[in-house]
Amino acid sequence: MSKVAVIAGTGSHLGLNIAYRLLETLPPATHLTLVVTSRTLPKVKDVISTIKAHAAKTHRPGVLEFDYLLLDLTNMVSVLAAAHDLQQRYAQIDYFFVNAAQGVYDGIDWLGACREICANPIAGVTQPMYKIQRVGVTTPDGMGLVFQANVFGPYYLLHKIKPLLTRACGRIIWVSSVMSLPKYLSFNDLELIRSPVSYEGSKRLIDLLHLASYDRLLKEDKITQYVTHPGIFVSMSFGKFLNVFTYYGMLLMFYLARWYGSPWHCISGYTSANAVIYAAFAEPKTDLQSIKYGSACRRGGSEYVLRSEIEGTGKDDVLAYFEKLTAKWDEKLKDQIVETRLP
Repeated sequence: MSKVAVIAGTGSHLGLNIAYRLLETLPPATHLTLVVTSRTLPKVKDVISTIKAHAAKTHRPGVLEFDYLLLDLTNMVSVLAAAHDLQQRYAQIDYFFVNAAQGVYDGIDWLGACREICANPIAGVTQPMYKIQRVGVTTPDGMGLVFQANVFGPYYLLHKIKPLLTRACGRIIWVSSVMSLPKYLSFNDLELIRSPVSYEGSKRLIDLLHLASYDRLLKEDKITQYVTHPGIFVSMSFGKFLNVFTYYGMLLMFYLARWYGSPWHCISGYTSANAVIYAAFAEPKTDLQSIKYGSACRRGGSEYVLRSEIEGTGKDDVLAYFEKLTAKWDEKLKDQIVETRLP
């Protein structure tokens, strides 16, 4: 049995753990080709070496091969080139994990953090509003950076490689967030250019886009799509704003929140990848695609998957916007890649 899996955002802490758990969950004899994505070649090499070292510890008998894509989701030419590369290299793709998690953070409002945590400690480390995000950050393509990186870039890539997924009756697994609440998205600013909470807004867009598209993907294209979230885990993506004291203070608050009943404080990136891999092997007949699968854990750290309903107001408007934007970029990029043939 042979499988091809693409993990967008492989180099992140969560991305690596998605790769680890995928290797552990697939039948041991599976011949797996893992396509690693990153913006730079040195990062790709580091990621592949790390996954190889983990795989060596498991002693799985199946063949493990690596491929890579140099992919910048904030550059539409790069997205198109990645789609072209996948079309040239593979006849089909079995799994595509959308683990894009770009933010435009600019620091921490420490006074606000103290107020939020003192007022409600669990909420303060579950739905924090003290992370400062820059407003008005756009890409050279003219779109909101977080919008393009986390949602439209992956959506357009999937649009271009849909036939590869159809041939395999493949799976698309979107990684959303526990913070993807309706209040974080304005329908007057779908590209999140004016939003002070662009990261959370991008994850809300993922939820709505999934709700509006999963049924048609399954019926028309034989592609199964799920949306998940990893709970809350320790990642160094925000580490530059922390020192040793605030880092361990954050870690302590995470453990306290879990002890006092929060199911979302997984803390471990490995535990946070649980729901993502669960969805990759879920059965649509019993595991509804209309809900979100979240990585959760109990006080002692034992993991489980927690299902939650998704509020779907505006989902059709979001899909219509994405389809219109897709058609616009199809036209813009139609002459970007020209096949050359030797005489």
